[in-house]
Amino acid sequence: MLHFIQKYRIFFGTFLLFSIITIALFYSALKPSKSLPIYNPSDVNPELVDSTVQYVSKYHTIADFAFTNQNGKTITQKDYEGKIYVADFFFTTCGSICPIMTTNMIDVQKAFLNNPKVMLLSHTVTPEIDSVPVLKKYALKKGVIDSKWNLVTGDKKDIYSMARKSYLAVKLGKPEELYDMVHTENFVLVDAERRVRGFYDGTKKEDIQKLIDDINWLLEEDKNELN
Repeated sequence: MLHFIQKYRIFFGTFLLFSIITIALFYSALKPSKSLPIYNPSDVNPELVDSTVQYVSKYHTIADFAFTNQNGKTITQKDYEGKIYVADFFFTTCGSICPIMTTNMIDVQKAFLNNPKVMLLSHTVTPEIDSVPVLKKYALKKGVIDSKWNLVTGDKKDIYSMARKSYLAVKLGKPEELYDMVHTENFVLVDAERRVRGFYDGTKKEDIQKLIDDINWLLEEDKNELN
């Protein structure tokens, strides 16, 4: 009788283990794998997109650009070639959401400090105020690491064009002021192929964590594609 009970326990234990493994595999197969959308102008709130590109529904990529960073260096798309990066729009005299956004971008900088594959790019929406020396002072005050994060200024028309035609992230300003912009809290995630992969509220910690998670996912995806 004791021998029978022992055999039963072994059988039951084996059956239970097999059942757990089977259920786990079944759940894993049914569970949708993580993916990130590829955004085109037609997918985004029209208020954030220039009317000339709102109809575009596929193959949207970030346009070529040339701006000047906090060190007086010309920054182009070549500096971001093959990189995953986060872009945003700000101005140094902003006293509302910009300080929060900058603090949160610092967290992103820290998260990928030792990964040269990930970079950051902040555009001023008031280039007439944010000269190179002003950007440099701001960068030093906030803890911007030059090799990781460019704060850029340039021609207002060009910044406007990038904001509303490429990054799909900035609202129109005053109609009477040409190329005026109202920056938003958006952080824009761009992949290594210059495609927009996500928008995040730069004032919310939970969105920043999601952004960091999504960057890690893109890094893993790129790694898998190379193998």
